Amino acid sequence: MGTTIIIAQQKGGAGKTTLAAHLAVVLARQGKAVAIMDIDPQQSLSAWHAARVRNLGNDGGIALRQVSGWRSGAEVQRLGRDFDIVLIDSPPHGETDSKVAMRAADKVLMPIQPSPMDYWAARQTIDMARRETKDFTLVLNRLPARGRLADQIREMIAADGLTVAQQSLGNRQAFAASLLEGLGVTEAQPRGLAAQEITALAGEMLPG
Repeated sequence: MGTTIIIAQQKGGAGKTTLAAHLAVVLARQGKAVAIMDIDPQQSLSAWHAARVRNLGNDGGIALRQVSGWRSGAEVQRLGRDFDIVLIDSPPHGETDSKVAMRAADKVLMPIQPSPMDYWAARQTIDMARRETKDFTLVLNRLPARGRLADQIREMIAADGLTVAQQSLGNRQAFAASLLEGLGVTEAQPRGLAAQEITALAGEMLPG
């Protein structure tokens, strides 16, 4: 069976879809068979994949499944037999759908922006992952180039006994710009800092 990772965060605007798309590209370029599941009614990940297909042809090297949340558990089981990695983009404010998908996942990634309000807002998702007894990691996203705020948020997280990824993602235009073409930043700007960050994060989440 492959490894299933759900990108979950009940607060909107945290960067779930961006994280899912860029991780999928990194892992596919490493030779892994990758599938993405879009259970978010906004279908942003599906729109990115459609642009990818137009640009690259076929399935762009990444399979897409659009699934309603209540059917996601069974679909994860099917995909896990055929793919090395399954990445799930979950909806904000959709606790029931997210819970079903989270139950079927192996790991949970929770992107949060570096502010106390965003961290506090993540508590609902943290509590859900704990209830489902899932291995979860917070990922600091859209970090500003300067300032101590990221360190302060890391200290808050550590004080609560939670796990935060060592690799964070900066507030870089390259992440959004590459998505317009249906690409990952490692394809559009492979030598850039954004590509280095997402590649390092992928290695941290899936070592070896």
